[in-house]
Amino acid sequence: MPYQETEAFYSDLYDELFPILRSITGPGLRQSYDIFARYLPLERLSIPSGTALFDWQVPQEWHCDEAYLLGPDGERVADMHRLNLEVVNYSEPVDITLSLEELQAHLYSLPELPEAVPYVTSYYKKRWGFCMSHSRREQLKPGQYRAVIKSRFVDGHLDIAQAVLDGQSKQEVLLSSYLCHPSMANNELSGPLVLLGLYHRIKQWPNRRYTYRFMLHPETIGSLGVLHLLQDHFRQHLVSGLVLNCLGGDPQELVFKHSRNDNGLLDKLLYHLSEQGHSHSNIPFSPLGGSDERQYNAPGFQFPVCCVSRSFHTGYKEYHTSLDNKDYMGIKPLLDSIDKLEKIFLAFEQSARFENTHPYGEPNLGNRGLYPTLSFFSEERTRQLDELNHIKMLLCYSDGEHDTIDIAEKYNQSVTEFAGAINKLEAHALLKMLPPKSQLEA
Repeated sequence: MPYQETEAFYSDLYDELFPILRSITGPGLRQSYDIFARYLPLERLSIPSGTALFDWQVPQEWHCDEAYLLGPDGERVADMHRLNLEVVNYSEPVDITLSLEELQAHLYSLPELPEAVPYVTSYYKKRWGFCMSHSRREQLKPGQYRAVIKSRFVDGHLDIAQAVLDGQSKQEVLLSSYLCHPSMANNELSGPLVLLGLYHRIKQWPNRRYTYRFMLHPETIGSLGVLHLLQDHFRQHLVSGLVLNCLGGDPQELVFKHSRNDNGLLDKLLYHLSEQGHSHSNIPFSPLGGSDERQYNAPGFQFPVCCVSRSFHTGYKEYHTSLDNKDYMGIKPLLDSIDKLEKIFLAFEQSARFENTHPYGEPNLGNRGLYPTLSFFSEERTRQLDELNHIKMLLCYSDGEHDTIDIAEKYNQSVTEFAGAINKLEAHALLKMLPPKSQLEA
């Protein structure tokens, strides 16, 4: 089936992805990339197990074929094939019989959400366990239980997938989401699904001023892998980035967590659009929560990467449980998130630092059809006045010091209203796009 931006398409794609046993490595992650690769021209990047990623190390791949817990009467009280959250992700292999009292140390449940199965991982310390609802756990009968987990750890790779849409410049925007959580909806199938929609929206634009890099990878270790591979490239070319996370659910408003230094072009645009009445919220960076933006904003990198969510930053009780399902997330909110984020990046396309290529006096706009050659105040000229004013403002302040957001704010307008003037001046080679100052300083 070809890509379609419809609720039915996204619903079917969600249904295909949801039951896959994903983790930070292994076959489930690669199977999920294969599915996205039908609709994205994904390039695979692989880093071998054991490779040092700064202070981390790529772990061995986790392969798990079966995991179940048999009660005293032979009932399967936990079963990975019923719900893959029911096994602790990255559990070591085990086949053991033990009493209920001994078993309790290997069981995980949430008393505060008695009907929810929690999502529990142990990526970097070998252990095993099962997850179940607390109500189910309280009903377990005394006796002997058999715990069986058929898993293995193998040398393999950390797998990362990317697709790039080239722009007129090498200045680059990073859009990323993680794809390692199994059988949860908002966290985290919503981010990759919205990423897919944004790729197709941006691909359809007739022109792209910036280059856009779309990345899928496991959380934390994946972004560290990206930095391992691309840190030098990012230092030269990265203008801004955005991590997509928890973009479904009831909240209507997008919440943007800003970058650590709060000085990226996207940071600046988000504040500007808020002042111009755009409906989203801005919150400051914090390392105390969030996702992969913490790695990009680490002191050694300080890349201007933000994070966007509808519900992650404010929290929701279904988070990291079996209650985070399709009914909670919905499909329409994903399409709405695609709409809202495309508008942000359409505005971003008009946000840049330019240099006036004819700075000695005003260039002759009339010869270029950009200014009336007859000094008569006609109705047509009145209609052109706003764009003419935008052209004059841009030519005056495009001195390498001001970007278009600065210029728009001098005129008390949104940068989006300058789009026509920017495009015309570029078409006549009167403006030359410059890299952000931060890139020159780097």
